[in-house]
Amino acid sequence: MNLSIRPVTLADVPACAAICFEAFREIAECHRFPPDLPSPAAPVGFMRSMVTQAGFFAELAEVDGEIVGSNFMDERAQVAGIGPITVAPGVQNRSIGRRLMESALARADEFGRSGVRLVQVAYHNRSLCLYARVGFAAVEMLSALQGPPLRVRIPDRSVRAATWDDVEACNALCRAAHGFDRSAELDAAISVGVAGVVEHCGRVTGYTTTVGYSGHTVAESNADLKALIAAAPEFPGPGLLLPTRNAEVFSWCLDQDLRLVQQLTLMARGEYHEPALPWMPSVHF
Repeated sequence: MNLSIRPVTLADVPACAAICFEAFREIAECHRFPPDLPSPAAPVGFMRSMVTQAGFFAELAEVDGEIVGSNFMDERAQVAGIGPITVAPGVQNRSIGRRLMESALARADEFGRSGVRLVQVAYHNRSLCLYARVGFAAVEMLSALQGPPLRVRIPDRSVRAATWDDVEACNALCRAAHGFDRSAELDAAISVGVAGVVEHCGRVTGYTTTVGYSGHTVAESNADLKALIAAAPEFPGPGLLLPTRNAEVFSWCLDQDLRLVQQLTLMARGEYHEPALPWMPSVHF
């Protein structure tokens, strides 16, 4: 193959999005799971935003001048998050995905990232093996949960929209949980009005940038985590991502009639510490 790797431009987004949709659709249908992306138009918006927004790295692969795959990396924190990485179904198993991944990892190393993470769909054995071979280790099993808004209240907890005055308290929670903050993501979520905080005894005890695939959440206790889930107006994408071993919150979600959509695997390369507080990752990490 005459394979080359180059940056993604805005003009490339429709082709990359079409490949992304087809790749996810094929593997999901092969395993009889619902596709993560509901339509070919679904990936266009988020790919366009990652190409134009500061803090993201985007590359594509071409064979003889034809786009055959792409990879994106969120670089807004000291730990980078990879995804989506997709290869056109007709040219898979030719090391294209590996080349894209190796290029992103080389960039992460060059810029001194302390770690790189990704979320992998558990039924996709091929991707799990690829990521393991380039240095990722499975660190957490995740459950994607979906359903209608819960519209319930957790006693002694109040949830409201996050404001700029909450930023330091939220960043402190993230540092306590993970050892670093994700302030750029928090700032972006506050700017568009989707971030939320939970308060207990007059202080912020948890926050979310969105209770869904695109957002992450940190809380002091499971009660705070439940409050943020319970107040969510919807669960964007395939649903919220909850560490499966959080048995208390997992069983509570099932009692609230949220359904399990699929299992996923959080994988890490480089620095990783067990989170010290209840949390939920985004689809990046």
